[in-house]
Amino acid sequence: MSTLKIGNVCVTDLTKNFQTPLYVYDQEKIEAIIDLFTESFQSSQFKTKILYASKAFQAIEMINLVAEKSWGLDIVSGGELYAALQSKIAVDKIYFHGNNKTYQELDFAFQSRIKHIVCDNYMELIEISSLANLHQQKMNISLRLNVGVEAHTHEYIVTSHIDSKFGFAFESEECRNCLNLINENEFLKLEGFHSHIGSQIFDMKAFYAAIDKLIVYLKEFPDPLTLNIGGGFGIAYSQQDNPLKIETVLKSLIEYVEITLKQHELKIAELIIEPGRSIVGEAGCTLYTVGYQKVTPGRKYYFVDGGMTDNLRPSLYQARYTCDIANRMDEEKTEKVTVAGKCCESGDILIQEALLPPAKLGDVLVIYTTGAYGYSMSNQYNRHVIPGVVFVKDGQVKEVIRRQTFADLIQQEVIGGQTFGQLVSQKVTQGQASAQEIRHKANQGSDFRSYITYEVIENEC
Repeated sequence: MSTLKIGNVCVTDLTKNFQTPLYVYDQEKIEAIIDLFTESFQSSQFKTKILYASKAFQAIEMINLVAEKSWGLDIVSGGELYAALQSKIAVDKIYFHGNNKTYQELDFAFQSRIKHIVCDNYMELIEISSLANLHQQKMNISLRLNVGVEAHTHEYIVTSHIDSKFGFAFESEECRNCLNLINENEFLKLEGFHSHIGSQIFDMKAFYAAIDKLIVYLKEFPDPLTLNIGGGFGIAYSQQDNPLKIETVLKSLIEYVEITLKQHELKIAELIIEPGRSIVGEAGCTLYTVGYQKVTPGRKYYFVDGGMTDNLRPSLYQARYTCDIANRMDEEKTEKVTVAGKCCESGDILIQEALLPPAKLGDVLVIYTTGAYGYSMSNQYNRHVIPGVVFVKDGQVKEVIRRQTFADLIQQEVIGGQTFGQLVSQKVTQGQASAQEIRHKANQGSDFRSYITYEVIENEC
């Protein structure tokens, strides 16, 4: 039997050491695509900058990778900002996005001394202005514009049609109010305009249409501004996807912006893009253990030990993937099967129709191209643990995020005024259980109430 290797590491070794489900990233692939983006997104007429859209997959180790390549970072929440601050990324390279940033998140941004906020609406800008005055701190503001261009992707992914929840029209009163407020506040500076027209875009015409509108808007401003055209670069999830080569896409974007600026006799300070999925999507895969099988009148099922808790996209977007039995790569694919998860939902289907070899209980199934929005959208439905994440390269394995234990699922549950985690820590401190014993029992799925006397739990509940 032939076994799949990733980064020159056998997947069966990975499953033995880290259990399944397991997210696996080929670090060399990530680094190669980062380098390709960097080399291809260059202009002799204006500055260029690439921000990694970390919502696709945010881990401190991943942020460190892009930081080492001198990229910036696109974050969309206080939690993502907190994680970014623990990494090697320079604070002045963090751009804070989001349509409903809370006052606490914005205050955290000012306290963290970040320099760039992408503002979604006028109410948000009022909060930013107030905080800038409070902290006596300058902030560069990019306004997120809805340019009315709709990319031809799944309707739930499209973000720039006129009634989208993101951004506002340049011609709107809301935009005028934002521009006026920025001019009135000595701490705020209009950095430029941002637009993101969708995801999984395979047609350059949509990008060109958005660029046309953004550049026309620049005519109202005396000084060169920054244009951020977002991301959305498509990748291949299945044979039905036919994305353009990324170097072709990037060079075409640069050329189109250069030509359009020349036609309008305008200049820009900088052109920014924000790739996320296209950086990590194809570099990641998920390993599962094959469980039971079932034959119904209409189909045959292979059940795996994960599902919509580690990959929500098939249920949410009807996303399509490809797969293999990773420890039977050379065997003939004679079985037409549905790969289903173990969640208590009829919609927990990872792949509707796959052609695979006959599988056995305990085989390893790999689903490809799960590097984007797999871990990011993972959840604990049915009390399933969040899988671990590893990077592999040149035969070496680096554990990036440790798999949760059953105990992690209830760490913050309050029992008699204390969290479960606090009660366990007390037992460790009192010598009634060692941390090693606790972790072992958590991994084995034991009842953790044995470390907190049953009588106390009963009395306090």
